[in-house]
Amino acid sequence: MDIWEFLTIVVIVFAIVLALAGVFSAYFGAGKSRAYGGALLIIGLAVLAAWVYLVGFSDVEPFCCVAGWDVMREALINTAGVVVGALVAIGIFLVVVLKS
Repeated sequence: MDIWEFLTIVVIVFAIVLALAGVFSAYFGAGKSRAYGGALLIIGLAVLAAWVYLVGFSDVEPFCCVAGWDVMREALINTAGVVVGALVAIGIFLVVVLKS
């Protein structure tokens, strides 16, 4: 994995989480936090759209070498593997601790 694939994962995940946090804040917040949530949503979507355009549809040199969809698919598969492995280990740990 090169630096551009790593940056693609970081920026896309950052943008998605920022947009989701903005939706959450805009929906459940009150007053200024609603406005900040809306701003977070707009910024997250703008960053996501810009990065997806650069990776998927532009001919800009460092971005055109990144297979964006393949990188994100691999990242999701790897993340799922980490989560499943951690949950199994924590489950075994809890069984051992609670049985003793």
